[in-house]
Amino acid sequence: MTTGLVVLVAAVWGALAGALLPRAAYRFAVPSGEPWRDRCPDGHPVRGWLGWAGCAACAGTGAGAGRGAHGARGPQDAQDAPGAQDAPGSPDLRGARDLGESLPGVPPAPYRPSAVLLAAATALVCALLAAATGTRPELAVWLPLAPVGVLLAAVDIRVRRLPDPLTLPLAAGALALLGLAALLPEHAGHWPTALGAALALGAGYWVLYLVNPGGMGFGDVKLAVGAGAVLGWYGWPTVLLGTFAAFLLGALYGGALVLARRADRKTAVPFGPFLLAGTLAGLLAGAYAA
Repeated sequence: MTTGLVVLVAAVWGALAGALLPRAAYRFAVPSGEPWRDRCPDGHPVRGWLGWAGCAACAGTGAGAGRGAHGARGPQDAQDAPGAQDAPGSPDLRGARDLGESLPGVPPAPYRPSAVLLAAATALVCALLAAATGTRPELAVWLPLAPVGVLLAAVDIRVRRLPDPLTLPLAAGALALLGLAALLPEHAGHWPTALGAALALGAGYWVLYLVNPGGMGFGDVKLAVGAGAVLGWYGWPTVLLGTFAAFLLGALYGGALVLARRADRKTAVPFGPFLLAGTLAGLLAGAYAA
């Protein structure tokens, strides 16, 4: 199989897998300490973890676009009410709805993850991994892990949370699948290094969490174990590159927010997406060099 065909198959896989992520993103995107969502904004049960974020009851009735769990008027209803924007001193409901902010007496806009965006992001990640890895057996490890990484990034961006049901299986699955890949011919990695890097990176992030718990969440520590496993497959230089890229991207983003006066030095930002992006960058570099 040629590399071009492998990339195409990987992109199709990524698009299909990403299109199934919105429901999981919706259910997992709750603040820390709260149970996972099991109902839509109109109060209908949302079952399962894969597929469209909405529920069949809302789709059948046309409800749920802007009403709360008890049929309360949502931001869109308030927006469309006569004189909603003409009253002196009235808040900008459209802007608040787009930002997901709450207004007095107005429920926040329901979170509806975009299937198109998640599918496109996952397809791109899978295509890049396929282009870098080629037909080597470890590609069969990267492709099932990629949708989990995209889902983690989507949830962390929304609520600054990295759920244990995603981070812990990601780490265990990465080590288990890489152990199987190490038994196959033509692989380009080293499983003992992957195990050592998983422990080392997890320990390093744990120390950072102890030193500055306000800037580093414990979910980042658990995610670092999985990141260390996949980076360590290609050796310690890849681990260092991926780790450096993660902190560089995080620093650049934080600096840009400060310069734009949208945050200060004490503003908390989700680090998971940068950890994942840095891991992807290191993994691509390691795969190309292998």
